[in-house]
Amino acid sequence: MALYRGLELLKKLCSSLNVKAFTKILKKFVKVSEQQRATDLFSQKVKRSSFSTSDKVLQLSDEVEALFLKHFAGNDRMVAMKYLNPQQPKNTHMITFLVGLFTGTFVSLFIIYAILAHVSGIFASTGNTAYMEVVYHVFSMFALISLHCFLYGCNLFMWKSTRINQNFIFDFAPNTALTHRDAFLMSASIMCTVVAALVINLFLRNAGASYANAVPGGLIVLSAGLLLCPFNVFYRSTRYCFMRIMRNIMFSPFYKVLMADFFMADQLTSQIPLLRHMEFAACYFMAGSFRANPYETCTTSQQYKHLAYVISFLPYYWRAMQCLRRYIEEHDINQLANAGKYVSAMVAAAVRFKYNVTPTPFWMWMVLISSSGATVYQLYWDFVKDWGFFTPKSKNLWLRDDLILKNKFTYYISMMLNLVLRLAWAQSVMKIRINKNETRLLDFSLASLEIIRRGHWNFYRLENEHLNNVGKFRAVKTVPLPFRELETD
Repeated sequence: MALYRGLELLKKLCSSLNVKAFTKILKKFVKVSEQQRATDLFSQKVKRSSFSTSDKVLQLSDEVEALFLKHFAGNDRMVAMKYLNPQQPKNTHMITFLVGLFTGTFVSLFIIYAILAHVSGIFASTGNTAYMEVVYHVFSMFALISLHCFLYGCNLFMWKSTRINQNFIFDFAPNTALTHRDAFLMSASIMCTVVAALVINLFLRNAGASYANAVPGGLIVLSAGLLLCPFNVFYRSTRYCFMRIMRNIMFSPFYKVLMADFFMADQLTSQIPLLRHMEFAACYFMAGSFRANPYETCTTSQQYKHLAYVISFLPYYWRAMQCLRRYIEEHDINQLANAGKYVSAMVAAAVRFKYNVTPTPFWMWMVLISSSGATVYQLYWDFVKDWGFFTPKSKNLWLRDDLILKNKFTYYISMMLNLVLRLAWAQSVMKIRINKNETRLLDFSLASLEIIRRGHWNFYRLENEHLNNVGKFRAVKTVPLPFRELETD
C-alpha cells in the first residue's frame, strides 16, 4: 500500500508539479524578456519531455494494483481500492462545534450538580453513605474512561503534528481511523451524559422517587447498548475494532499478538481502578442489588474481595501471556524479560493487598521491597526498551540518536515525570488518616495520575516505534509518513 501511494505521489510530481513549475518559470521569463515566441518554444519542449510524457509510473502503478488485487483482495477491485486509495473523510467544523457544545454543557451541568449536592449535604461526612458509594463508583468509572479518551486525543494530535504515522503502525484504515477531534468529542459527550444522569438522579432522589438509583444503572445499560449497536452510527468501525482487540486480549495467548493488541493491553494495566468500578456497577445494578440489598453487599462480601483480587491481576496476566506468545513465535528472549516485568507487578500488587488486610511492620517492609523492585524493573523497561533511551554512545546524552521533538529538554522532563508518577504506590504504606470522602478523592486522583502517565508514555512509545520499528511488526526498515493526511491538510 505504501508503494502504491508513493507511486501516486511520484505520478503527481511528474505530470503536474513539474509542468506547473515550468509554466510559472516561463511566465516570469516572458514578463522580464517580453519574448512570447520563446514561451511557445519552451512549452513545446516541456510537453514533449520524458517526465511529462513517460508512462512508466503508470505502468508500475497498474502492476502493483494487479498484484494487490490478486493476492490480497480476491480479485475484488472495490476491496482493493479501499486499501490502495482510501477516501479521506471531509474535514468539517461540525465535530469541533459539537466538542465545544458538549464541553460547555458539561461544565454547566457539573456546576448545577455541585450546588445541588452541597445544598443537600450529601458530600458531608454525615451525608448519605449509600448514595456516595453509588455516585463515586459510577462517576469515577465514566470519568476515567473520558480522561483516557481525552489523552488519546492529545496523543493523536501530537502524533499528527510530528508526522508519526500511527494508522500504519496500528494497521488502521485511514478512512475510518479516529482523529483527535473524534476522541475529544467522545470524551466531552461521555462526561456531559454522565453528569446529566447524575443531576436527574439527584432530582429524583430529592423528590423521593423509589427508582432514583436505577438512573445510573440505566446509563450503564445505555453505554453497553451503544457499544454493541450494529448500525453504522457512532463510530461503528472503531467500536467493533475495539471489541475485536479486547477479545484478542482476553483470550491471550490464543490469538496472534499485533501491535494494537499489546498497546491496548498496556492501557488496561493503567485502568485497574476502572475495572474495579465496573465490577461494583455490575454487582449493584445488573444483579438488581439496589432494589433488595444494601450497597455493602457489593463491597464487603468475601466473594467480592476475591473477585477484586482477580480483576486487579487480569491486565498483568493478559499482558504476560501476550509476551509468552510472542516469545514462542519469535524466540526473542526480550519477550520473556518483558513477561517478568508484569509478573513482578502482580507480586507487588498481591503483597499490597496482603498489607491492607494485615498492616504489620513485616508486610510493610515486604511492600517496600516488592514494589520498589517492580518500579525499578518498569522504569528500566520504559526508558530503555519502550522509549529507546540510554542508547550507548548516543550523540544525545542519555537519549537516542534519532529524536522527533526539537527541544531535547522535553525528553528529560518526561523521564522525571514518568519516574514521579511511577512512585504513586508509595501512598499505600503511608496510612494517611483522612475521612471516607477524602479517601475516595485520593484514590480517584491517583487513578487519574496513572492514566495521565500512560497517555504521556504513549507518545514516546510510538515515537520510538516510528523511528526504529523496534517491534518488528512490519517487514520494512522505516515507517512511511502519513502522505494522505498531509495532502488533505
